[in-house]
Amino acid sequence: MGASLSNLTEGANGAAIGPGLGDIPESCVACVFTYLTPPEICNLARLNHAFRGAASSDSVWEKKLPRNYLDLLDLLPPDRHKGLSKKKDIYALLSRPVPFDDGNKELWLDRVTGRVCVSISAKGMAITGIEDRRYWNWVATEESRFHVVAYLQQIWWFEVDGVVKFPFPPDIYTLTFRLHLGRFAKRLGRRVCHFDQTHGWEIKPVRFELSTSDGQQASSECCLDDTDELDEEYGNHKRGYWIEYKVGEFVVTDSDPTSEVRFSMKQIDCTHSKGGLCVDSVFIIPNDLKERKRKGVVK
Repeated sequence: MGASLSNLTEGANGAAIGPGLGDIPESCVACVFTYLTPPEICNLARLNHAFRGAASSDSVWEKKLPRNYLDLLDLLPPDRHKGLSKKKDIYALLSRPVPFDDGNKELWLDRVTGRVCVSISAKGMAITGIEDRRYWNWVATEESRFHVVAYLQQIWWFEVDGVVKFPFPPDIYTLTFRLHLGRFAKRLGRRVCHFDQTHGWEIKPVRFELSTSDGQQASSECCLDDTDELDEEYGNHKRGYWIEYKVGEFVVTDSDPTSEVRFSMKQIDCTHSKGGLCVDSVFIIPNDLKERKRKGVVK
């Protein structure tokens, strides 16, 4: 493509014969950039001075940011963003994981679409029995974006609850729990899993629920260790993998007032114990982004 564009502006001996890309007004380039994705804009910024200037234009990045991006910045300490005057720099800041609520929650913008994603750590949830080391332990790990997960050894009453109040922009969101059957560790540089404490999850299903402040509700049930259920990604054996269990979807039509989303998972049948489960986090991601990520389109 570069060679063909060059040929449009050069004669046979290399002399310029007409207007080239460098002659396109920066305002026209900026207008075109509003229809491109941020990665495409950054790639084209390397072409020449006009493209580079357009790629830094506030008018371009204003359209890439969520309409309520100022509400998102309010969740950060002021020193993180007070020196940012360009919309491009604000987009760059928000497209990286931004911790809030004492580091127990994170928000970020999808780098391609600019849509808002949120994750909540197990540390930010209410877990029944979490203070009793006979039942639960906190395990440090690089396999979690929060660098720690809750590991259940054994319990009869299993219940995890959480809530997030957040200025979600209008969209359709999917909420999932990220769980792992078995305890994992590294030995001699290799990942190994232990399942000696993993039991009870095939007897009765875990119930997942969500509700929103405007009255929406969703729920699902799943036996976490059901070897008879065939999963398209993990087959019929789900031990030793991080799996995101879908709770349901909810719709946000306006970011004002702030949405409150409550979520839970529980298995409170006390006729049997269960254990050997890692609880990492909850993800709230725009619905079609979740599907594209599952298919390997979004990283």
